[in-house]
Amino acid sequence: MAVESRTDINQLLKTVPGVYIREEDGEGLRPNIGIRAAAGGRSSKITLLEDGVLIAPAPYSNPAAYYFPQVYQMHAVEVLKGAPLLRYGPQTIGGVVNLVTTPIPSETSGRIVTTMGENSEHNTHAWVGGREGGFGWLVDAVYRNSEGFKHIDRSNRDTGFDIQSYLVKFGWAGERQSLQFKAQYSEETSNETYAGLTDRDFERDANRRYGLSEIDQMDNDHQGFSLAWDFDLTSQIKLSALGYRNEFARDWFKTGIGAFVDAANAGDAEALAILHGEQDYSGLGYKHNNREYESYGLELGLDAIFGDHRLQLGVRDHSDRMDRYQPVEVYDQLDGSLVYRDTVAPTGSDNRLEGADALAFWALDQWQVTPDFRLDLALRYEDVETFRRQFATPERTDEPARRSNSTAEWLPGAAMTWDFHDRFQLLAGIHRGFAPLGGGATENDEPETSVNYELGLRHFRGDLFVELVGFLSDFENQAEVCSMASPCSNGATSGSFVTGEAVVRGIEFQFGHEWQAGKLTIPLSFNYTYSDAAISEDNPVTGVLDGDTLADIPENIFSLRLGIEHTGGWDNHFVAKYMDETCVQVGCNRNDDPFDRTESLFVLDWISRYAVTEDLTAFVRVDNLLDRQVIISRLPDGARPNKPRTGTVGLDYSF
Repeated sequence: MAVESRTDINQLLKTVPGVYIREEDGEGLRPNIGIRAAAGGRSSKITLLEDGVLIAPAPYSNPAAYYFPQVYQMHAVEVLKGAPLLRYGPQTIGGVVNLVTTPIPSETSGRIVTTMGENSEHNTHAWVGGREGGFGWLVDAVYRNSEGFKHIDRSNRDTGFDIQSYLVKFGWAGERQSLQFKAQYSEETSNETYAGLTDRDFERDANRRYGLSEIDQMDNDHQGFSLAWDFDLTSQIKLSALGYRNEFARDWFKTGIGAFVDAANAGDAEALAILHGEQDYSGLGYKHNNREYESYGLELGLDAIFGDHRLQLGVRDHSDRMDRYQPVEVYDQLDGSLVYRDTVAPTGSDNRLEGADALAFWALDQWQVTPDFRLDLALRYEDVETFRRQFATPERTDEPARRSNSTAEWLPGAAMTWDFHDRFQLLAGIHRGFAPLGGGATENDEPETSVNYELGLRHFRGDLFVELVGFLSDFENQAEVCSMASPCSNGATSGSFVTGEAVVRGIEFQFGHEWQAGKLTIPLSFNYTYSDAAISEDNPVTGVLDGDTLADIPENIFSLRLGIEHTGGWDNHFVAKYMDETCVQVGCNRNDDPFDRTESLFVLDWISRYAVTEDLTAFVRVDNLLDRQVIISRLPDGARPNKPRTGTVGLDYSF
């Protein structure tokens, strides 16, 4: 991370095998991350953690990641796959992404990284901290702003963002125990939209935005608190407790123009004229997608070593809530301008409460059977109750329509590693995966479940590392999570679309090596993932057929990173990334409709760093060096591009 000074989590994770990314805004503000069999819509099928704490706005009832921590503020990003992820949850099918914030330093020190770039972009990350005796402290801040790389028809409003994020930590460590308190606050204003383009308009100017989206804007703020306690009962037994609370409020004021875009793509001249502002239109709805979330819980853990066994036991009591109150402002388009008409108070799906209460238990045994053979046994239990209350009156004085669901699942797993040679390791694993359906589930809905397998081989030799892993996920009940950002294959924008039985299989390959040539060090890493994701049995209820390709999982992805590092302090790195075209909805392989799939993308980035002094480094980064833009996403509401070629200069100072 230090080499690239990335602000976009998408670009970091594109270099990790088994991780799928569906870009949306080109800036990584609201990433769509998938891992193995967990598709990427709003990152709702993976478990998102920050310092081991659930960080999605409502991880059980509304896991869609409309909030995502600033990766620019992170010390490290961890990706976990396979049976060991049963330690975490609730989503245990694909994987875990854990964002690790700056640790409290062992002595007083700090760091400032600042960049300036095209589109008036500015990013600064600064932290300072230290320790005195048993006490430690850290203050960490990020400020980012940009005018954006798109332009809006008939408007001088920019398409950028303004983001601030602050974090403080206080720690104390005694002889046998320690405490750490963490508090975080962030806020964002971004002139971002759901409005994409027609394919013909995209071909002419990929960075255009229709005037209908001029007033679209996201405003949000997040605050989080956690307190962690660790106690060494003996040298072999450790107790822990973690309490946490997160609050997130957002209002994404935006219009939905997907129907106009679809009609224009089909040849409707009137719909195209409305998009272009050439024809008046009455009754455009701009919704305040206004929601407030809270998430809180308590974890207790035991970590004990008994001979060749390391036993981890834990329990988590968690609750989350979402309050949706979404009025709609009505505008008319007159002579290419938007004219306010009135406001419609929220009822029905725009006025509802959802929530979940969950009790989770886990037990893991890391058994070092022999010095060369380790067996990991895991068992997780999830007991989840969800609810929805939907109101027919804005004042919520009526008796609401109610939904509820209760689910209890046992999730066993096992994994092993065998060092059968001093340079070779065999790995294998099997576990049962689970993803809750969310607050919109009805009494008879079943959660998404699967049986997941992996088998692999690793080779180590000096600076050489090679890994080949095959994976397979056999879904008993595959489901899509529906939202406005990621409508399900049946067109639904809330709840779930259960497609039934499906199989996702694939291969992950990693190669890494480092060469020395005089004063040069040349590191090279290559990652490749092949995935085959399809329905495995006809479902007469939903209409999907055996062989229908699943959405959001590309067949081929790869990344290559090449470094040229000089002992004089001048380093250059090239990062190439490729992703295949991807189905927008299940079954796109059964037709030749280009609107049902994205386009493949190859991107090359260049990063050059020079050590001015021992403490100060200057760097230049050019993203998308070849300036290639394609339809990287069709969700939401039309064709959307990746970021064009963009240059950045920066300084990295440590003290």
